[in-house]
Amino acid sequence: MKIVDAKVVVTSPCRNFVTLKLTTDEGLTGLGDATLNGRELAVVSYLADHVAPLLIGLDPHRVEDTWQSLYRGAYWRRGPVTMAAIAAVDVALWDIKAKAAGLPLYQLLGGASRERIGTYGHANGRDIPELLDSVRARLAEGYPAVRIQSGVPGLKAVYGVSDTDETGAPVLHQQARPLVEDWDTAAYLRHVPAVFEAVRAEFGPELPLLHDSHHRLTPVQAARLGKDLEPYRPFWLEDCTPAENQEALRLVRRSTTTPLAVGEVFNTVYDYQALITEQLIDYVRSAVTHFGGVTPLRKLFDFAAQYQIKSAIHGPEDISPVGMAAAVHLDLAVHNFGIQEFSGHTPLTDEVFRHAYTFTDGHLHPGEAPGIGVELDEELAAAHPYAPAYLPVNRLHDGTVHDW
Repeated sequence: MKIVDAKVVVTSPCRNFVTLKLTTDEGLTGLGDATLNGRELAVVSYLADHVAPLLIGLDPHRVEDTWQSLYRGAYWRRGPVTMAAIAAVDVALWDIKAKAAGLPLYQLLGGASRERIGTYGHANGRDIPELLDSVRARLAEGYPAVRIQSGVPGLKAVYGVSDTDETGAPVLHQQARPLVEDWDTAAYLRHVPAVFEAVRAEFGPELPLLHDSHHRLTPVQAARLGKDLEPYRPFWLEDCTPAENQEALRLVRRSTTTPLAVGEVFNTVYDYQALITEQLIDYVRSAVTHFGGVTPLRKLFDFAAQYQIKSAIHGPEDISPVGMAAAVHLDLAVHNFGIQEFSGHTPLTDEVFRHAYTFTDGHLHPGEAPGIGVELDEELAAAHPYAPAYLPVNRLHDGTVHDW
């Protein structure tokens, strides 16, 4: 079997998604997600101009060899653009291999380690009463765990909290020009414990509650927040400080027993080495789409398992159903699965990317379709072309750009 075509498709049914479609001389096709939110076209060029020509004529069954060739052969390694492109190739090759075997991908990864995959949903509100309503909505949808994010008194907008337009419809954070959101760390640190207190008072001690600080805190501030949240027993505190500085997590870890989740902006195992071997975190958060695919992420989870650290694959709306499907197959197979983020997609997105995975009673399952179980409607995708969209920029009251 040989690869005879490599096509890059960009579509925006709600968010911008970048998809690689590989076709073999035996008629089998494979899909991979290469979406890099806010920098999509950089990956398109990387794939179309530099990677796709190298794939023609290759044996699609040689997944490991192709991954190593793309990673090591370019000399310039790592980074989000490179790893998103490699991820697309890797997942597309696994898709083809599993289709050739007539099996869902998880069976090629060792089979199921569980019957279904637990998820957490996103609850947010501009104030605490609105947040409580959002938590009720997520529980009504069956989510067994909920991430809680709240507006902060005195701040006009906070990332992770949906705003609404004049019609009441949610306003996406992504815009054609970056939105400017204000930020006040002291106000945030005062407010978050009150948020947890209110949610616990309303929903009791058993509901797993997660919170994301979006990299905005210094190590000392993160340590303080983790300590302040301990009475409310969070499931985790996510991205409490910019994790490129791995030494920062040592201070946080020494200061609090609140579990820590890190890694959605990481691209390789090298980003995790100290965090895992020193047991500074409890959950690894990388996405299949941004970590180079199923091949390296499975290795990362095996590495983390030696230190009782669990998986928690990044699963926002800007990971396409292709990337989500690959994640769900991996979730079902690995032993040290922790939890899966799942925001779902718009109905139109699900039409463009028809998928076999299902969400029932707060749990996911990849389904039994051969491969990853996703088919791309290219005609419908073409009807929704790329639209420039950027994440917001955070500025302090004096105008200084704040850490993201």
